[in-house]
Amino acid sequence: MPKFKLDSKSSRSFRDRIRPFLLALVVSLLLVYSIWTFTETVWPSFSISTIFTNSTTNHFCIPRADYFNRTHDPPETTFYDDPQLSYSLDKPLDNWDDKRSSWLKLHPSFADTVENRIFLITGSLPLPCKSPIGDHLLLRCFKNKADYCRIHGYDIFYGNSCFDPKLCNVWAKVALIRASMVAHPEAEWIWWMDAEAVITDMDFKIPLERYKQHNLVIPGWPNLIYEKKSWVAVNTGSFLIRNCQWSLDFLDVWTNMSPRSPDYKFWSETLKSTLSDKAFPGADDQSSLVYLLLREKKKWGDMIYLENEYYSRGYWVEIVGRFNEIIKKYFDIEQKVPALRRRRAEVVSESLRGVWEKYMGDLGFGFGNGGWRRPFITHFTGCQPCTGNHDPSYKGNSCWIAMEKVLNFADNQVLRRYGFAHPDLGNGSTVFPLPFDFPADENNELV
Repeated sequence: MPKFKLDSKSSRSFRDRIRPFLLALVVSLLLVYSIWTFTETVWPSFSISTIFTNSTTNHFCIPRADYFNRTHDPPETTFYDDPQLSYSLDKPLDNWDDKRSSWLKLHPSFADTVENRIFLITGSLPLPCKSPIGDHLLLRCFKNKADYCRIHGYDIFYGNSCFDPKLCNVWAKVALIRASMVAHPEAEWIWWMDAEAVITDMDFKIPLERYKQHNLVIPGWPNLIYEKKSWVAVNTGSFLIRNCQWSLDFLDVWTNMSPRSPDYKFWSETLKSTLSDKAFPGADDQSSLVYLLLREKKKWGDMIYLENEYYSRGYWVEIVGRFNEIIKKYFDIEQKVPALRRRRAEVVSESLRGVWEKYMGDLGFGFGNGGWRRPFITHFTGCQPCTGNHDPSYKGNSCWIAMEKVLNFADNQVLRRYGFAHPDLGNGSTVFPLPFDFPADENNELV
């Protein structure tokens, strides 16, 4: 095996020649480094993250910053640092508008779009349902609300605790609203919805622009309030209340008629004698609100918007039997409008809102007025899914059958975004994949 031997003289000669070059290279590198430390902004960063970020063929999932900075909470003092602050109804909260404004200034990422931010709250009693199917139905009702909030970018909270021991009934919502206002200064509107209310138009978005001059938005009819003095003139099963001092003051006055008040018996008798159709005893939240509008309209009425222009309190009995016809009406529109059939990511499905409105103007709201639009909210008044003690006028298990259909009707609008649907509104356990461009074919049916 041949061996190669390096001549020692040649080796020394090579080292002598290379030494000045190496010395010059080291000096040059030190000079470059010195300049770079003082003018680093001039030089590009060649970090791994930069290479991945700038690459046009990036196969790495680089996390993106959330629009809302949920980790930024500066050390400056806010209303939360006040030991006298109370989340409950026990203690009035003053100067709330200023306190909330100061908090938003310290959290600018939440302040930019605060006017359109909604926080939805719902809830049920803390104990398990007595009805065997009750907990399942309430879970599906909550899923329905969570789906809507995800599609439209709202936050949601489910309460199953009594925040006030004297308000573990229909009044429980007021204590929950009060606590939510303090816990969420980033939300402009608190949206209460009863547990058994179901959102049945997942594409419809609340028109907040029309409520700029109001602090409470509730389904209601002036003629039923001021002419007939009816306790059903408003519906407290779903309403919006602005996160402001006016609302805090209103909640205090409202709950002065609740079981918290030492004058509760007086208010119960007063409401019974004042309202024409109140058949049961007790001062409930809905009757009390009607009374305030009757007796203190100048003080509260101007800031309360009675919403009756869209179907926000659909009565389930008059709705369920018309689902097949509603579905067909919507399919007829989709077959004519390719943009409504186009597949798109769920996160941008709100872009369909304007397209739907363009083609649905003649359908109208409210079945009683000949309208065919999906009801925004379907309310199961009198069904009591948790206790099972439904209104005796509802025969057998008609409530539970109807709830299944309503929930599946709404769920199909969500599943559509995932490429599936329930073929039978009476069976929520079965789904099938939707064909491309559904429902372009007139033979496609989903009833």
